Amino acid sequence: MLKGPCQPQNHDFPKRQFGVTIRRFNHSWFKEFGSWLEYSVEKDAAYCLYCYLFRTSSGKQGRGESFVGEGFTYWKDKKRLHTHVGLHDSAHNQARIKCEVLMNQEQHIQSVFYKQSEQARNAYVTCLNASIDCVRVLLRQGHSFRGHDESEDSSNPGNFLVQLQFLAAHNEAINAVTLGNAPYNCKLTSPDVQKDIVNACAIETINVIIKDVGDSLFSILVDESCDVSMKEQMSIVLRYVDNSGHVNERFIGIEHVTSTTALSLKTAIDKVFSRYNLSMSRLRGQGYDGASNMQGKFNGLKTLILKESPCAFYIHCFAHQLQLALVAVAKKNIPITNFFRVVGNVINTVGASSKRCDLFREKQLDFIVEALEKGEILSGRGLNQETTLQRSGDTRWSSHYNSLVSLLAMFSSVLDVLAVIVEDESCSCDQRSDATNLLELIQRFDFAFNLQLMRSVLAMSNELSKALQRKDQDIVNAMQLVRLCKRRLQIMRDEGWDSFFEEVCSFCQQHYIHVPNMDDMFVRLAIRGRPQRNSPEITNLHHYRVDLFYSVIDLQFQELNDRFSEVNTELLLCVACLCPQDSFSSFDKKSLIKLAELYLLDFSAVDGIVLSDQLETYILDMRSNKEFEGLNGLGDLAEKLVLTKKDKVYPLVYRLLTLALILPVATATVERVFSAMNIVKNRLCNRMASLLSMVCILRNEMNIFKILNSSNVSGKYTSKKAQKKTNYNVREILPQIIKNDSSYRKMTHLSRINETNCQERQFIATNGSHN
Repeated sequence: MLKGPCQPQNHDFPKRQFGVTIRRFNHSWFKEFGSWLEYSVEKDAAYCLYCYLFRTSSGKQGRGESFVGEGFTYWKDKKRLHTHVGLHDSAHNQARIKCEVLMNQEQHIQSVFYKQSEQARNAYVTCLNASIDCVRVLLRQGHSFRGHDESEDSSNPGNFLVQLQFLAAHNEAINAVTLGNAPYNCKLTSPDVQKDIVNACAIETINVIIKDVGDSLFSILVDESCDVSMKEQMSIVLRYVDNSGHVNERFIGIEHVTSTTALSLKTAIDKVFSRYNLSMSRLRGQGYDGASNMQGKFNGLKTLILKESPCAFYIHCFAHQLQLALVAVAKKNIPITNFFRVVGNVINTVGASSKRCDLFREKQLDFIVEALEKGEILSGRGLNQETTLQRSGDTRWSSHYNSLVSLLAMFSSVLDVLAVIVEDESCSCDQRSDATNLLELIQRFDFAFNLQLMRSVLAMSNELSKALQRKDQDIVNAMQLVRLCKRRLQIMRDEGWDSFFEEVCSFCQQHYIHVPNMDDMFVRLAIRGRPQRNSPEITNLHHYRVDLFYSVIDLQFQELNDRFSEVNTELLLCVACLCPQDSFSSFDKKSLIKLAELYLLDFSAVDGIVLSDQLETYILDMRSNKEFEGLNGLGDLAEKLVLTKKDKVYPLVYRLLTLALILPVATATVERVFSAMNIVKNRLCNRMASLLSMVCILRNEMNIFKILNSSNVSGKYTSKKAQKKTNYNVREILPQIIKNDSSYRKMTHLSRINETNCQERQFIATNGSHN
C-alpha cells in the first residue's frame, strides 16, 4: 500500500471482444485515475484500491461493487470509472478519506500521542520535581505533610500543599503545570503520591549506604524504645569502615516489634538483613545496652547472634555504662541522694509556672546587669544569653552535670525567686512552706559543699561522655578516655582537697552562706528526737573530707571499675596493641597474632603465618615513616594507611585494624534515632506506621539525603508508578490506552487488511495471480 496501487505500465494488455468491437485496457487511465485504479494481470480486470480496503461491513460498495469483487472489465465504458468515483460523499470518496488518513503517519493516533507526549512529559517532570522539592524540605525539617482540611477553600490545607502553593506563586513554569492547572487525575498531590516520593527518597538513601558498605565487614548497634503511640520500635545502625578508612555509623531502619524478647528482636534483625541483602556472616560486632534481653548469657540477643556468627563479639555500650556509674553514685550515697532530691525540687518549684519563669528571667537579667556594672563578667557577642535551669534525667547523658552548672550560674536568682514565693500571699500555704524549706536547705553549707563536689566529679566524666557520643570513636580511644577519667579522679582525691575547699568557701562567701569551723565537732542529725549514741565523735573536717569528699570519689572509682570490666578482656587488650600513639609503643606481635586467632572466619592458618612475617615489616615501616607520627587513634591510622596505599602493602594488618575499628563503642547513634523519632512522630502526627522508618532514615542520614539528585528520586518514583495510567506517562502507557480505544482497534484491523493486500499485490506482480 505504501507503494500505491498495482499499475503495470509496460504490460501488453490482452484484447476482448465487445460485439463487433475489440477493445483492451487503456493504460492512459493510470494517469487519470492513478491514485486508486489498479490492474490485475491474471484476471485482466481493474480494481479500486480504496474500496477494496475499506469495503462496508456487508462487503458492498454500492454501484462500485465490480471494482471490489470480480473486477471491472467493460473497457468500452469509461464513464463507469467516473460513476464509481461519484460525488464528494460517495462510498468511494469515503473510502479514499479513510485510506489517506491511514496513509498519513503524522495523523496516525499513535503519532498524535507521541507528538503530545513530549510536551506532556516535560510538564509531568516539572510537576513531579515540584512535589519532590516540597517533600524534601518537609523531610529535612521534620514537619508533617497533611492538614486536617485539604479542600481548595481551606485556610490551612497542610504543610505540603502550602509549600507547593508557595513554589507555584514564585515560579511561572511550576504554576503552569501544578494544582489547578494540572490534569484532574494527575495533580501529584495525593497522600499516596507523597508516600511514594518519601519511599523513593528513602530507597535512594539506603542504596547509597548499602553501596558504601559493599562487601565490608560490619557491626550492628541495636536498641528499642516506645514511641508516642505506645508502639515498641527497634532501631538498627550499621558500623563499618569505608574505602577511605573512615569509620561510619549509618542508620538503616526502624522495625515495630510486638515483643521485646530476644527471639522477637532477632527475627526483626533477620527481616532487615534480608530486605537489604546483608549477610549475617559478615557481622563482626554487636553493641547494645545492658538489658537482660540483649546481653543474656543463655537466651539473650547477643547469644542468638553469636550462635549464627561466632565472631560477632559483643561490647556493652560504654556511654551507657558511664551513665549507670554516675547514677549509681547518686543512689548509693545518702547525702548525695538527698542533695539531688533537693536540686530537683528547687528546679520544679522555680519553673512551676510561666509567671515564676518570667520572674526568674527578670531576676537573672538584673543580676547580669549588676555584674556587668561591677565588671565581674564580660559582655560580648554570644555571652550572657537568656537561659533557665536545666532538668536532669537518668536517660540523658551529661544532664546531671548541666543541671548543676546552670544552678551554680544562677544561684542568686534562684534565691531571689524562692524569697518572692515565700512572701507572695497569692500562693497557697503549702507552696510558701515548700519554698521556705528549700530556701533554708540551699543556703546551708552542706548543700553548697555537695553542689561543688558533684559538679567537679561529674565534670571529669562529662568530657568522656561527650567523646563517647562521636560516631567515629574507636575502642582504644574509649579505653584511654576511661583511664584518663580515673586518673583525674585519683589526682583530685590525692591533691585536690585544698583547692576544692577554697572554691566552696568562696562560693559560700559570695552568697552569704555560713561556713562552719572545720575543727569543731560535727553534729549529726537526731533520730526521733534522740541524739545518736554509740557513734564516734568526728570533726567537721573529717566529715566533709572523709565521709563526703573521699567517699564520693571512691564510690565513683568503684563504679567505673565495675561497669568497665570489659577493658580487661583479652579481645580489647589485644586491640590496644594496634594503637599508633607514642611511636606504636603498645605494639605487641604476640597479642596481635592472638587477636587474629579470635577471628577464625577472617584469618586462615596460612594467613596467620603470613601475618607474623608481615607484622615485622609493618612495625619497622611505621616507626621509621614520618607520615605516621602524631597519630591519635586507630581511626587516624586507618585513614593514613589508605591515603599512603599501605593498606595494599599490609592487607592482613589492615584487616585486623578494620576489625578493631568496627567494634561498637557506644549506642549514641541509636539514641539520636529515637530523638528524631520523637520529632517526626509526635502527638499531632502519630499515625505514620508505614512512613516512620523511611522518615527517620532521611532525618538521621541528612548528609546523604540532602545531596541526592532529584532526578534520581523522580526516576525511582516513576519506575515504581510505571504501571499506572496517567496523562503524562504517554510513552509508557500508550499501549494500554490505545488498545482500549475503538478507533484504534478499527485502524489496527484496517492496517492488517492493508498489509495483506500489499502482500497480495506483490504476489500478483510476481506470479500473475489475484486472490
